[in-house]
Amino acid sequence: MNYLGFLTGSICCAIVILVIFGIWFDSPKEAILKKENKELQYHYDLLKGKVDNAVKMLGYLEERDANIYRVIYEAEPIPLEVRQGGVGGSYRYADLLERGLKSESLVLDTYKKVDALRKRLYVQSKSYDEILSLARNKEKLWASLPAIQPLSNKDLKRLASGYGYRIHPIHKIRRLHTGIDFSAPKGTPIYATGAGKVVKTKTDFSGYGKHVVIDHGYGYKTLYAHMQDFAVKRGAKVKRGDLIGYVGNTGSSTAPHCHYEVRKNDRPVNPINYLYQGITPEEYEELLRLASVENQSLS
Repeated sequence: MNYLGFLTGSICCAIVILVIFGIWFDSPKEAILKKENKELQYHYDLLKGKVDNAVKMLGYLEERDANIYRVIYEAEPIPLEVRQGGVGGSYRYADLLERGLKSESLVLDTYKKVDALRKRLYVQSKSYDEILSLARNKEKLWASLPAIQPLSNKDLKRLASGYGYRIHPIHKIRRLHTGIDFSAPKGTPIYATGAGKVVKTKTDFSGYGKHVVIDHGYGYKTLYAHMQDFAVKRGAKVKRGDLIGYVGNTGSSTAPHCHYEVRKNDRPVNPINYLYQGITPEEYEELLRLASVENQSLS
């Protein structure tokens, strides 16, 4: 009897120990599965980041296509509902739903993002085909458009402040910065960013200081401010890359730099969208990053 009681108690204790062990400790199989899940989650997060970056970059391309290229070539804009149209209902993913995946929402979300990205890429590629056909006889226009940086900027570190709302360096209030600032030592050469005619060389004791305005035609003008000296006179015709002046610290400026503006029909537009010649896609992406930092402008 004592033997049976001892045996029964031992079995009960063993069961309790096994239950507790199962609750607090993973079996080898569970440990492997958890490790695999962590690895899958890590790679999913990496993939999601890459997809999100691709969507962001495509957004920049679509913006330039709609607001620059298609405007230049007088092409009708592509409606937003066409660019971002649907890619089918839930039946499109019925096979995934039938599998009963544990991470169903993550997988579906990624599939939907990739499908939407593919649709937008297809529409954008067709748009570029149309723009290409319109561009064949636009050599004069292309030569006139502001398409390069006004300063030689091999390491991309001179872009100090971008277009948009920034803290004014003197008034210390947040206001629209209508250009981009390229920081550089005094005397650094400044170049015309497109072919055109110099319509202004003016010296102000405040504001833009010594500045040059070039009319490129087709509704485009560029402004180069806070110069130390001019290298051109009013009425001069210039080509893209011609020397027009030197970096200074004149007018309402807190450090030597070139404040550069692009104006379309006398309204300032973001110059970053016009820096498309002489730089690689990676360099352009870095310029976008630098221009998007909300910091204090230099003028």
